[in-house]
Parts: sequence; structure tokens; C-alpha cells
Amino acid sequence: MIITRTPFRISLGGGGTDLPSSYERFAGFAIPASISKQVYVTINRTFKPGDLLKYTEMELTATCADIRPPLIREAVRLLDLDPPVEIVSIADVPAGTGLGSSGAFTVGLMHAIRAYQHRSASVETLAQQAAELEGVRLGDPVGKQDHYVAAYGGIICQDYHPDGTVTITPLKLADDTLGELADSLLLFFTGTSRNAVDMLADQKARSERGDEAMLKNLEFIKSVGYETRRVLEAGDAATLGRLMHEHWLRKRSRSTGMSSDRINELYEFGLAHGAVGGKLVGAGGGGFLMFYASDARRLRRAMAEQGLWEMRFAFDFEGSIVLCRS
Repeated sequence: MIITRTPFRISLGGGGTDLPSSYERFAGFAIPASISKQVYVTINRTFKPGDLLKYTEMELTATCADIRPPLIREAVRLLDLDPPVEIVSIADVPAGTGLGSSGAFTVGLMHAIRAYQHRSASVETLAQQAAELEGVRLGDPVGKQDHYVAAYGGIICQDYHPDGTVTITPLKLADDTLGELADSLLLFFTGTSRNAVDMLADQKARSERGDEAMLKNLEFIKSVGYETRRVLEAGDAATLGRLMHEHWLRKRSRSTGMSSDRINELYEFGLAHGAVGGKLVGAGGGGFLMFYASDARRLRRAMAEQGLWEMRFAFDFEGSIVLCRS
């Protein structure tokens, strides 16, 4: 039996420019951070023919081609996983909430398959193959941010180059700055989830046809990412809230589907009750609101009054690991 554990992520700066439609034009940059909310993938040999899959549904398939979820089917096919096996996944957070669940699951699944086959893989290989499976093999409009931070873990700077390569460097944080981030960043579930593919497909299409407004928007987001790196490495964690606010205002202007009246109301309410700035995590449309709080206790009380559930978290510095091998 193999069990892998792979972290979800939040994004501190940049983002959006990790899609080929963006970085192939003008390179890209993001600062994601993996968190202590994870997806677990188990692979075990079964005593019945075929593949037994347990996720949000359960299915027993005779062949690889019969597997319904595309991510599982193509990972099994790509890595040539022979039946009979049982594949089970369970996660701390459901899909569609903006925490990079699809990328984390793909990395965790491919890690588990490789471990089951007694095949080693570097962190870079896991990230690269998972990104290619979703973005190239399946053709989904996804970037590389989620796969790389899920594989590597930590708080990292990702530079996306026009040739498709990715350079990973750790964000150089003093212990005091890391502590400030841990105390001041808060996640609240908006009560709605969304399919990121629709938002990302619109961004991809507009970028590919040279939409000036979209390209300028992404260039601005990237510049905010660079500034975020500068202030955090200088120990100025408090300025992150202002940068998150600038990021969100510009990101929200990309399309009407990026936010909603309710989310806008909650965001303004947060700013009036202890938050310096914030944004929706992920592609937009729903999921988690992340705030940088100057008064975390006041913000928690205010959001609780609005009926929002807070998901507390810590930073993860392990990335995708094999939790059990027996």
C-alpha cells in the first residue's frame, strides 16, 4: 500500500501569468505558498480484476479506457499502471475552492503511482509531468503554479520562461516575517465554489488573440508579484495587505464573472473590520477570501457574524511526500 500526501496552496503575489498564453509572450512570475491542507492518494493491490476507484464517486473498471475521471485515466495510461489496483483519494478541502486542488491531486496521484511501481522521481520531474498531463495531454487551460508548489512545498518564487521551463527559488524570509504572515493571513470560505476552467479559458483566449486590456492586466499582476517579493524579503510583511488589495482590484476588472455582489460586499466588510487588503484565492468566481489582517481577532468576529467559516492553516514545507509504504 502506498499513501501520498500533497499540499494545497495560496498565492501571495503574481499568479495568472503561469499559463502558456501569458508566459510565452512576456514570461511570468508568481509566489505561491503551500499550506497544511492536503490531498491524500492511496494505491493498493486488490484481489479482484480491474481498477477500483474511490473519489467523490466509486467505480470498478475493466480497462484503463473505462476510467471516467480524465486525470486518473491519463495518469494511469501515461505511467503504465497495471491492474488490479485500488485508487482512493480524500482531501481536506473540496475542489473548486481556489486552492489548487486539481494540480495537487495530479502531483499526488503520479507520486503514488511511481512509488507503487518502485520508481523514483525528482521533485522537478513530478511537477513537470503533472503540469504536462493537465495542460498538454488533456489540453486544459491551466498554468504551472499549482503543480510546482504542490511538488516542492514551501513559499517559493516561480519564474515561467517563454520556452516553458520554470525556475524555482525560495522566498528569503526572516523568521519574524514568516511569523507575521502566519498570524495575519486568514482564509474564509465564501460558501460558493466554481469551475476554474471557465475563467482560465477566457483568459487564455483573450491572451492568445492579443487582447490589450488582458495583457496589460497580467503585466500589472506580475509587477505586483515582483514588488511582493521585494517587500517580504525586506521584512515588510505589513505592506503585503496593500499589494493584495491592488492585485484584487485589477484582477477583478478582468471579467464580470471574477467576483459577485456578495463577494464584493464581504470584501468591503472585511476592509472595514480589521483587514488591510485581500483577494479571492485562485482563478476567481468563488472559493476562499484571503485577507491580510491588522486586527485578526476583530476580523474573525466580523466574518463569523456574516456567517463565514474560517479555515485555519499553517505553511507546509514538505511538498508531496510518501506518507506510508507497506
